[in-house]
Amino acid sequence: MSKAGLLIVEDEENLGATLKDYFQSKGYYVEWAPNVARAHELLVKMGSQLDLALLDINLPDGNGLDLARAWRKQRQDLVVVFLSAMNDPALRVEGLEIGAEDYVTKPFELKELTLRFERILQYRKRSVLDPEEMKFGLLTFWPRRFEIKDATGSTSSLSQKEAAILQQLLARKGQVVSREELIEDIWGAESFPTNRTVDNYIVKLRKWCESDPAAPLKIVSVRGVGYRLD
Repeated sequence: MSKAGLLIVEDEENLGATLKDYFQSKGYYVEWAPNVARAHELLVKMGSQLDLALLDINLPDGNGLDLARAWRKQRQDLVVVFLSAMNDPALRVEGLEIGAEDYVTKPFELKELTLRFERILQYRKRSVLDPEEMKFGLLTFWPRRFEIKDATGSTSSLSQKEAAILQQLLARKGQVVSREELIEDIWGAESFPTNRTVDNYIVKLRKWCESDPAAPLKIVSVRGVGYRLD
């Protein structure tokens, strides 16, 4: 039985075929597109069966970042993971700001990529038990929709990891949550993000909190340790 629907957008033929065969062997329903045009066709073909999109950035007829922006507008629930040879911090941050769940650089281990997917899907399954809406002054958080609304009324999408971090901080408000705890709980023991990676995910959440100075939420950095939600 299929675990999830996965669309791979990768222009390297050998890598694309390898990824498709591998994830099919793991029980996923998989389609592979070598370019943006085919990716759009497969998005329509897969419809509601599509759960995950693994996107390269440099494609022969476009850009994976632009593709992700377009798809996030159509499918707020679509999980996006970037897979790129470009280990550029600015690109990584841009990908996360779009709402991607992860940014994996080449070369990579198939086992690690599988574990990342499994963790994302497990979190999504648990999220159906979360409250539909949480309000803090002019701020609103919709855990199930992976969205937040700031004090100006602007609504933004959250990645799975951004939502998970916010939920961790809310569950332990007033307590310091270390970066190591967040990495272990959200990324998993088999993943190897840096402390700086966690900091990048905090950026959007902090901007959201600070949009309403009167709201009872503030993410405080505890130097050398992690974060505390006051």
